[in-house]
Amino acid sequence: MSTGQLQTRPKAQFTHLTSAAGLITDIKKFAIHDGPGIRTTVFFKGCPLRCQWCHNPETQGDTPVVAYYVANCIACGRCIEACPEGALSRGEDAIIIDRRACTDCGVCTEVCPAEAMVMQGRGATVAEIIAEVEKDRPFYENSGGGITLSGGEPLYQPQFAAAVLQAAKQAGLHTCLDTCGYAPWSAFEAVLPHTDLILYDIKTMNDKLHRAYTGRCNAMVLRNIEALAEEDVAIEVRTPVVPGVNATVQDIVAIADFLKGLPRIFDLELLPYHELGGSKFERLGLTYPLAELKPPSSQLMAELTQAVRDRGVNCSVGN
Repeated sequence: MSTGQLQTRPKAQFTHLTSAAGLITDIKKFAIHDGPGIRTTVFFKGCPLRCQWCHNPETQGDTPVVAYYVANCIACGRCIEACPEGALSRGEDAIIIDRRACTDCGVCTEVCPAEAMVMQGRGATVAEIIAEVEKDRPFYENSGGGITLSGGEPLYQPQFAAAVLQAAKQAGLHTCLDTCGYAPWSAFEAVLPHTDLILYDIKTMNDKLHRAYTGRCNAMVLRNIEALAEEDVAIEVRTPVVPGVNATVQDIVAIADFLKGLPRIFDLELLPYHELGGSKFERLGLTYPLAELKPPSSQLMAELTQAVRDRGVNCSVGN
């Protein structure tokens, strides 16, 4: 498969999104790492960051994109025949996608009998999402769970995110927002009245590293958490621990010291880097920039956790 950057070409079918409709990639049931209890996580499409360790690269671009699951392919050739751009051809072991010619029109996904070609990204309405989430209400009530908006970045579609959260609250559900923090304050103002818990990412206090590995500076992220500390909303701060990026006592303690300086101190959850995103990059025809990177050791995670606790900040290790 060819490699390249995620496509962000505009698609006409998604140019009139409103607060009642938006673009998502998936709705995951029985999520247990996206907030308290058993939850249903809605993955929004579109993100302002390009984290090199991203485990959901299909959510980065703001338009639908074709993913190729080579293990599912039965080499029937129907996709090649159907492609209007001639972007597909038969390779020795798999279908070859010319990503420069592919317009992500989705015709190949419609004719593929094996779900090897899959469109990542679809329109959804607030009503459709809430109806799907409601199916698992007994699990929420028994576990203290609810709905979580993740991505991508939900605040990339602020009106839609606010509408989904508002509808969920009106239905009596616990609501959670998983955010990278890189969004205008007006986006937070739109969702705060309908949000019970915010899972907030702080990746590094080092702006140079933040720019190098996410494509953006961290000033907005830090300003927003400072403002959120003044609001009446529960917040848990989370930091992905990525070897070679921020997996040192110095880097992690800097985050702890920053949290100590806020009007209220938030708990910090350290999330060890994992390699699950690599296969997703491949399905999109992209080169995974951290292919040689290995997860941090349990010993290192324990050391970082203790260093944060020694600074007076509650700290745990997540998944």
